[in-house]
This record gives sequence, C-alpha cells and structure tokens, in this order.
Amino acid sequence: MSGGIITATLRSLVVSACGYDSIPAEFGVIHNTQQWEPPSVPITVDSYLVLESTGKRIKGNIGTWETLVLGVANQADLQTLRKSRPRRQRPQIPRSSSKKPGLIHWEGNAGGWAVRLPSADATVVRRTHATMVENPNGLFNASGEFLSSNGQPWTSIKPVHYGCYVIQKSVIGIIGMFVIGLLLVFFTRFKFGEKLLIQHPELFSLGIFQKEGPSEEEIDSASFKMYFVGRGCSNSTQHTLSVKFDQEIVTRVSGPEIGYITTPITLIQAALIVLDERHNLPKGGVLTPGSVFGGTDYLQRLQKNGISFDVISSKKL
Repeated sequence: MSGGIITATLRSLVVSACGYDSIPAEFGVIHNTQQWEPPSVPITVDSYLVLESTGKRIKGNIGTWETLVLGVANQADLQTLRKSRPRRQRPQIPRSSSKKPGLIHWEGNAGGWAVRLPSADATVVRRTHATMVENPNGLFNASGEFLSSNGQPWTSIKPVHYGCYVIQKSVIGIIGMFVIGLLLVFFTRFKFGEKLLIQHPELFSLGIFQKEGPSEEEIDSASFKMYFVGRGCSNSTQHTLSVKFDQEIVTRVSGPEIGYITTPITLIQAALIVLDERHNLPKGGVLTPGSVFGGTDYLQRLQKNGISFDVISSKKL
C-alpha cells in the first residue's frame, strides 16, 4: 500500500501481472461483461482454462515450476502480508440463490471436469474492482484530470463475482493434479524438501516440468483456450441482494503457447500503450492491468497480435 502511495506521488506508474498471469483473466472478464446490454447485468463470471497441444504432451519450463514451489512455500507469509494491509472496499454485488459450482464439477461449455485453480488471477480481478469502488470518479491522468469516456468513468469495468478453474479431460488428470498438490504442500514444509522439488522437477511434477524446458516444436504445438461463463439477470431493475440467474453468456479467449508466445505478446502490447498513451493513463501508482488499460484499445491490440476474443453463446436459463 505504501509503495502505491509513493509511486503515485512520484508519478511513477507500475502495472503488475501483464503476462499470461493475469491478462487473459482480466480482459476475458471485461470482454464477457461488455456483452451484457442494458437492462441485463452480469453477476458472476467463471473462467475455465483448457491447455492443448497437437504434440504428445504439454511441457512447462523450470522457471514456472520454481515459481510454483516458492509460492507454496511462502504462502503463509503472503497471507500475513495481505492481512496486514488495510481492508479494501469491495463492490456490492448480489449473491445468487442458485447452487455455487463445486471444487470439482463438470463444465459442459468447456467440455471437461473443472477443478478450482488457486491462481493469482482472482486476486488481480478483485483488485481492479476494488480500485473502481475506491475511485468512483475515475483515476487522475498525468495532467491532473479524471480519466473517463464521454464523461463516464469505468465504462469498461462491470464488477462481478469471479472464480477460476482448470479443465481436465479425465479423472486421471484430476488425480494427477491432487498428487502434485500434495507433494508441493508436504515437501515445502522443509527447506530440504523445497530443494528436492527444485532439483528434480520432472519427478515431482509427474513429467510436466523439465529443466531443459519445452522444445521449439513443443512450443509451436501448444495453445490455450479460456472459456468465460457469465451468468446474471436479464433485467437489472428487478434484481435484489439475492437473485436467481436467468441469462448466460459464454465467451472465449484463445491464443498460442502461454509462456513463450502469449506472455511476450501481452507484455509488449502493454509496454507500447504506456509509451504511446502515457498522457491518457493514470498519473501513477501500483495498479492492475484492468484499471490501467481497460479504457484503452489494449484488447483490440491483442486481437491483432494473435489473441482471440470470441462470443460463443448467449441464452436464457
């Protein structure tokens, strides 16, 4: 929090999570909520990640594995740090009277078993919505004026409840996820165990992560699809604090391999906007991609560079 105040005072702008974590999530939610025409309103948006490859299997880089190991090992410290900060305001979003998706459930829109993903994506999306609530008139730009579109701030942001899941095509894939998770939780309790995890990624990740990383052929054959299932009300004037969904809109973000191709695309396009449109961006602070680039042509830039945003279906429930 203090770092954000200092950077804002110095007019330094820091935009976090501009790689695969968490651009597809942030702008997938924005894209889905933009499909809801008044008086309809979205209440929840859940994302479902599908990793695909035309090759034998998907392989990850050792750097990603090390980040995962260190993240689990320092989870308690991270929770303590988050709790030490002042509690941020959250938007008042109605709750659904419908049953929530379980930790594991079948998701027909993505064609597989959905497993809740302990990802930073949900935290980043919530931070964007909190920034909107805390700054209802918009953020100041470098000239000291409120950022707005036709006099209306935050036209691209509609707060929703957000959850993220990863899709497994079989029960074996689900079991594999839980085995890896248990190994991480157990071995990161000890420094020696943490060292073993980093030294032998192929063993403890069941062959998914390797020290040499994926080959160029494996990178070219990999891709991702992220389905966003938005549910809400067809008439916003009728919803209360507890509502029953009567409308669903499904959208999709898709692109090439997430680490070596998609991440450079999202990062470079973000940097170009900062260079080209600095005067139209917040004057400073530590902010999320959605709160900084939501009112720009960032989504269109991604589409021109190989990241697709598509509407899959819209129906009454």
